[in-house]
Amino acid sequence: MLVASQLPKRTVALVLAGGRGTRLHQLTDNRAKPAVYFGGKFRIIDFALSNCINSGIRRVGVITQYCPHSLIRHLQRGWSFLRGEQNEFVDLMPAGQQMEEGLWYRGTADAVAQNKGILRSYEPEYILVLAGDHIYKMDYSMLLLDHVESKSLCTVACIEVPREDASGFGVMDVDENRKITRFLEKPADPPGMPDNPDKSLASMGIYVFNADYLYRLLDEDCGDNTSSHDFGKDIIPKIVGQGNAMAHYFSMSCVPSAQFVPPYWRDVGTIDSFWSANLDLTSNMPQLNIYDEDWPIWTYQEQEPPAKFVPDPHGMDGVISNTMVSGGCIVCGSKMSNSILFSKVRVQAFCNLDQVVVLPNCEIGQGSKLKKVVIDRGCRIPEGTIIGEDPELDAQRFYRSPNGVVLVTQEMFAKLYNFEHIPKVE
Repeated sequence: MLVASQLPKRTVALVLAGGRGTRLHQLTDNRAKPAVYFGGKFRIIDFALSNCINSGIRRVGVITQYCPHSLIRHLQRGWSFLRGEQNEFVDLMPAGQQMEEGLWYRGTADAVAQNKGILRSYEPEYILVLAGDHIYKMDYSMLLLDHVESKSLCTVACIEVPREDASGFGVMDVDENRKITRFLEKPADPPGMPDNPDKSLASMGIYVFNADYLYRLLDEDCGDNTSSHDFGKDIIPKIVGQGNAMAHYFSMSCVPSAQFVPPYWRDVGTIDSFWSANLDLTSNMPQLNIYDEDWPIWTYQEQEPPAKFVPDPHGMDGVISNTMVSGGCIVCGSKMSNSILFSKVRVQAFCNLDQVVVLPNCEIGQGSKLKKVVIDRGCRIPEGTIIGEDPELDAQRFYRSPNGVVLVTQEMFAKLYNFEHIPKVE
């Protein structure tokens, strides 16, 4: 009898982590989107990698391209605990221009194709392709079991979304047996599910392939001069046309935060969604449970002392509510609500922070008042700075999103105050 625990050992996971994430604007000027910080101490890629480890998949390749330094360093420091002598690894697969033409990765499918020789050396039966830039908890062993039991050559993980919101996704049209009959890229009129016409199935960018089948597809795609060499644009539509693709509902394998809580999956690809997903963690009952000891999120973290809260110079204590504060932080007599401080942040006296996400190694000057702000790593906020009260002034000085969230970076302050920018280490 086939059990889910057997399949991860016969599988290699490939995490596509080479994208920039342009909709995050200056937040990805110096780092790839999967390397962006999240949740007080993590990087976005930690969620896909933790899902692999918790699912029993311990052979993982991470494909990198855009600004890979901070991502590679994070993986080397935080993900080197696997046992090579037991054939466990997190292998880095940077764009090495392996083709004769000396090309960088031309698309997601080409990124896998250029590493096909390495893949073959692992001798997997199944290949799990993952996006490295989403926040979710999923048991991939259940996805693999569904793939094998359905005798599918390709299985696409899909999440149920309201039909009116599905136009921004790649949507799968399925029959009553979950066989994918059509793949529609951002359709104006998304098809509903057979048993729930008010919901549509959006692709999560997660695919399981029989290894030999994937190799054959990649060979054919490589020789197609009309292809953009992308899974979503070329490979998956071709498989659907051949009748070889099945849909796997996220609800079948998600790791829920609590009973009756809907499946959690977020693409934090915009400043608004990044800010919102971070702040959701500060609520009384967040939709994402990062305190789950049965499904931990692994990461690299420096050894920092505990966070400390001290009175202001007048001896008055601050007021803190619905706020997450990481190690190495010192907060002096300030008011903070619905905010997240990453490691080694200093908040000087008399500050007021509301709905603020502060990335590591920042200092907030005395008397500053900040609301709906994302502060990039290493920023020094001058004394008395006010952000979040005057939309026009904020837009002139920084980046202000359509939803009114203000992004602040070192480079913006260097330009604003005409001082020399000190290069930051990511």
